[in-house]
Amino acid sequence: MKAAKLTTFLRSTAASLACSVATVLAATFAGAGAAQAAATIVIVNQNAPGEGFNDPTPAAPVGGNSGTTLGQQRLIAFQRAADIWGATLDSNVTIRIGAAFVPLSCTATGAVLGSAGAYEIWTDFPNAPRANTWYPAALASKLAGEDLTAPTDPHIIARFNSRLGLFPDCLPGSPFYLGLDRRANGQIDLVTVLLHEMAHGLGFQTFTDDETGEQFFGIPSIWDYFLVNNRNNMPWVAMTDEQRRISAITWRGLSWNGPNVTAAVPRVLDPRTNLNIGGANAGAARGDYFVGDASFGPPVGARPVSGQLMPVVDQPNGTGLACTPLNANNALAVRNNIALVDRGSCDFVTKARNVQAAGAIGMLVVDNVPGDVVGLSGSDPSIRIPSLRITLSDGVAIKAALQQRSRTMSGVVATFGLDRTRLAGTDRQRRILMYTPSINQPGSSVSHYTTEAKPNQLMEPSINTDLRHAVKPPYDLTFPLLRDIGW
Repeated sequence: MKAAKLTTFLRSTAASLACSVATVLAATFAGAGAAQAAATIVIVNQNAPGEGFNDPTPAAPVGGNSGTTLGQQRLIAFQRAADIWGATLDSNVTIRIGAAFVPLSCTATGAVLGSAGAYEIWTDFPNAPRANTWYPAALASKLAGEDLTAPTDPHIIARFNSRLGLFPDCLPGSPFYLGLDRRANGQIDLVTVLLHEMAHGLGFQTFTDDETGEQFFGIPSIWDYFLVNNRNNMPWVAMTDEQRRISAITWRGLSWNGPNVTAAVPRVLDPRTNLNIGGANAGAARGDYFVGDASFGPPVGARPVSGQLMPVVDQPNGTGLACTPLNANNALAVRNNIALVDRGSCDFVTKARNVQAAGAIGMLVVDNVPGDVVGLSGSDPSIRIPSLRITLSDGVAIKAALQQRSRTMSGVVATFGLDRTRLAGTDRQRRILMYTPSINQPGSSVSHYTTEAKPNQLMEPSINTDLRHAVKPPYDLTFPLLRDIGW
């Protein structure tokens, strides 16, 4: 029987998450609170007096969180996430989460939200379903029917930024929302983040290096048996290190092949949103495009939205940011048409609000850096037009077709519709895709679902504002994956 200590650190800005593996030391225990359900989850308070969970700063109750100090509200939010997972899991071994709020790296525009992951991983324990295979401590203990860890050790370690949004150098104005009612209104919903992090600690990750393809001490993770190259159906566990390395940077190249997830996919995921470019002047840009959906405004539905595609031009270099109300020329161009704007300088909701005010019937955002399809984050109930996002390379191709246009017509028609032959975020066998951007993001690549899933999933590498506090069907595919690996 073998064990190794490690944790998965979750680095985050307000919009994106990324994980990496690192060795940690055992921490001292300051206190505990338990959630009794199908599984018992104990939150072990690892903060010193006056800090983190013990912060005495007065706080007004918010969103069903009755705590009267900042520390109490943090602990209550943790407890809510633990209650959700406790009611979902089945284990006769108490799951201990060593948790603390501590100062973490941040700037005025980005921050490390926190970290969470398995404290230990085990192989060849009693009743192990697969020999010579790594399992996270909480799952290994469940399967063994006994606690494999030392009584003073946690199964999961979690650290979160105590300074977030509370200081001018740490995402000012964007603190964790500590309410329990999912009404974060643009803030970062702590319960949602906690559910995501706890899932990593429970086993939603591989312990194989996603950057090099090397297995941890030459031993595969239970995860690796269900991850497959969807071009040839070869499982990760059967690949060479080099094959795994390449597959981790092959966009839409890896799928999850577990029976529980695959069975649940049709109940959870919606038809794929599609952008079609046509019209007399479409030229080489003619065709269908993969897109990212917006978390604000009406979703693209059964009735397509179609119109002339007209670019906003409000920058000296010919791009259009739409971060301020459109001038007369741009307003004339987009009125009753679909507005093409560029990412950058302001949030997506502001862009949508400005083109909507000018009379646009839809918004198409072109990314400003190379990469793969990602959605549009934000929340504003006043947005009444649909918005989609395309990659920089696709945007360049479409912009080339817009060079010859009048003030109100381009001859290039954009249609926002649904492709009912495909489910969003799946391969052709309807298996959900994993997150494999063409530029590796250590710890984030492979150990998350694709960003193309619709509705957004808890275990995407982004915390989206439209997420529910849900971990299972009909809304979410997190628990089915954990069932595949043994839960």
